[in-house]
Amino acid sequence: MVKIFEETVKQALNGTIIDFETIGEFNNPFSDSRRFKDIKPVIFGTLYKNKIEIHYVTEQTKIIKLLNTVKSKIKELPRPFYAFNCNFERGIIFHQLGIDVPFDGELQQEQFEPKRSVVPSLSISNYDDPFNDNGLLCSKAGLSGEHKKAIQHNRSCLLKERDILLKRGFNTPPNLLLVK
Repeated sequence: MVKIFEETVKQALNGTIIDFETIGEFNNPFSDSRRFKDIKPVIFGTLYKNKIEIHYVTEQTKIIKLLNTVKSKIKELPRPFYAFNCNFERGIIFHQLGIDVPFDGELQQEQFEPKRSVVPSLSISNYDDPFNDNGLLCSKAGLSGEHKKAIQHNRSCLLKERDILLKRGFNTPPNLLLVK
């Protein structure tokens, strides 16, 4: 089953921040989109206007339903699109849905910049992240039934990314070569 967590936040945003929590392994021999072909989302989180919306699966067999949700939601979300690692989100959408969704703003200043370093350097709250920016722990928790912790992690990621956007802006996303 795909479930939804929703929350209203005080500070409105122009555009949408997109953040996935995933399972699967990187295909590291590749530097193009094929690097993400074996990664599947288990949580699809968005922050737009003054709303957090997190769609999540309670079991792996429902990932296809989550992908259908992503496909329909992505068409109605307000642009511009932001992500902390645009290539990651874009690569997942491309390989799991077969569509190219360009992002408008990259929140990392350099490739592989760790969010866990950015947050304290900008004096951003951790927003009670139970996994301290470790998405792997989040995905494992969600699939083992600890959905509240997984949702809390994704929620905190969205809020941290909003604060990063507001405090230091964004960069032009790197060009991801899309290859099937």
